[in-house]
Amino acid sequence: MAISLGSDLMYTKQLAGKASEANADKLSGKLSGLNVSEASDEELMAACKSFEEYLVEQVIKSTKETLVPKDEDEDNAYMKLFGDTLYQEYAKLVSENSNLGIAKMLYESMKRDT
Repeated sequence: MAISLGSDLMYTKQLAGKASEANADKLSGKLSGLNVSEASDEELMAACKSFEEYLVEQVIKSTKETLVPKDEDEDNAYMKLFGDTLYQEYAKLVSENSNLGIAKMLYESMKRDT
């Protein structure tokens, strides 16, 4: 059984692109299905934290694309396969361990407007 690396990488890129789209769709669905006036504080804060994580992930990705020089080690098959997952985990860690306050400000704004 022969496996073509080129076709596997193309499939991997398609999966990675779909994963990013799925995260955006998941966040969009979470926010559009959320009735702010009827949502519990926990649901509202969870949606705000999800938005903060997504925002940080997009900042990390765009920063890497524009500021970080291409390295041969980073342009391998593993990074193409798991790069999006890595950036999602970085975003989650930044959001949980730093004091950005985006989720808190968004939460307070939503509570004030209801």
